[in-house]
Amino acid sequence: MSEPYFNNIKSEILRTDLKNNLEITRSALGETADLNIINITIGSTDCAILSIEGMASSQLLAELVFEPLTNLASEGPSANEIIDMLEKHSLMSTDRQLVTDFGKLFELLFSGFAAILIDGVPRAVCLGIQGFEKRAVSIPEAEQTISGARDSFTETLRTNMSLIRRRLKTPALRFELLKVGKLSVTDICIAHIEGRASTETINKIKQKLQSIELDTVLNAGYLMPFLDETYNRSIFSALTVTERPDNACAALNEGKILVIIDGTPGCILLPTVFADNFRTMDDYCEKPFYAAFSRWIKYASFLLAVLLPGLYTALVMFHPEVFPLKLLLNLAAAEVATPYPPVVEMLLLMVLFEIMREAGVRLPRSVGGAVSIVGGLIIGDAAVKSGMVSQPLLIVVGMTATASFVLPSLYPAITVLRLIFIIAGGFGGLYGIAIASALLIFNISAVDQYGTAFTSPLLPLRHHGLTDIFARAGFRQLAKRHTTVTDNSSDVQ
Repeated sequence: MSEPYFNNIKSEILRTDLKNNLEITRSALGETADLNIINITIGSTDCAILSIEGMASSQLLAELVFEPLTNLASEGPSANEIIDMLEKHSLMSTDRQLVTDFGKLFELLFSGFAAILIDGVPRAVCLGIQGFEKRAVSIPEAEQTISGARDSFTETLRTNMSLIRRRLKTPALRFELLKVGKLSVTDICIAHIEGRASTETINKIKQKLQSIELDTVLNAGYLMPFLDETYNRSIFSALTVTERPDNACAALNEGKILVIIDGTPGCILLPTVFADNFRTMDDYCEKPFYAAFSRWIKYASFLLAVLLPGLYTALVMFHPEVFPLKLLLNLAAAEVATPYPPVVEMLLLMVLFEIMREAGVRLPRSVGGAVSIVGGLIIGDAAVKSGMVSQPLLIVVGMTATASFVLPSLYPAITVLRLIFIIAGGFGGLYGIAIASALLIFNISAVDQYGTAFTSPLLPLRHHGLTDIFARAGFRQLAKRHTTVTDNSSDVQ
């Protein structure tokens, strides 16, 4: 069956004749093997029950559909009496929808509904009896927690919505459902707290989602180019993806908006600011002085991961006078023994490190970590002994690699920036580093997402938000403030 024909069928309304409806359904779905059609005669009226194998629960189908209809058959009702009972006098399912067109019928069937068609009635009663396999709620994988909650989002949209609702029992919490993708017809949920999130931003996000003309939407990455207004202009992402419900609830409290995608174990938070990458929920489980220390460690790790390789290359090649004499002699002796200039050595080691990291990520978990560690030790030791790279340079690479893992949400940007600064330092010295740093600051400052500056609350300066950027405000102080991200604040209450 061609796709244009299928699209035309979806817009047609259901017929009165049951056989005609079944013929159109079989023809539109191409005699697919997972379509189940069970014919039953209730009194003198022919009926049919449609479901998709593996999507609807067989047990619920038997208990909530077959058994009531079998009992009804003994009463010999007419077609009008049957449809009246199903629509007004039955409690067969908590999720019941009346359908008058084939497009909606197919959509519900593929979502785990069972459809009851009655001869002589030009509409169908669809009952939500979903029974497809789904993963149970488990601990977060990418966002590790020390003192926070141990549950994480799953691939099931309704489960993710319930994880948020369980934490935020306010009636101001809103969930709005959309469908995106011509073929996948993926359910998308927009969540926000009424009165805290910007109405203009919510409407803009809905317009962007409804204008997407992709055939399939399978994960959050499909939506980011459409939701991120600076996707092609900034090296940093102005959107954040989280797999932790507590992070999502904290973002809602700040006035942010969640975009939850069915089939994705996480949700998109927007708008976000640069400082959000340095905050974790564990900060709010510790005393303020330790949380402040932890945040300073994160900022220092970011600077080390981005600047240290390029800065080392620039100093060794162009500004050796900054090193103490003993250290300078050791560095000179180490570099003389290697055949390549420091910039080539640094780029080579960084590429090898990324290869080993990628291998560790893609391999099964039981062997991935061991392969990356053993590979790094063996290759690093062999490279130094063979004279291909110097030992001080290998130490710098190790420190940089360790620092980059402190901020997993910024890892893609850090990886690219690190290479840029190595090239800038290798060919321009400290002047190249200064130019690259200025361009980076300009790029960060130019990001403005849905009216919220990426550098907020530093630029524009908002004093009430500074206490939660480089330090952690106390809960007594947070309880007195009710600012949101649209106020350029970064407070979590």
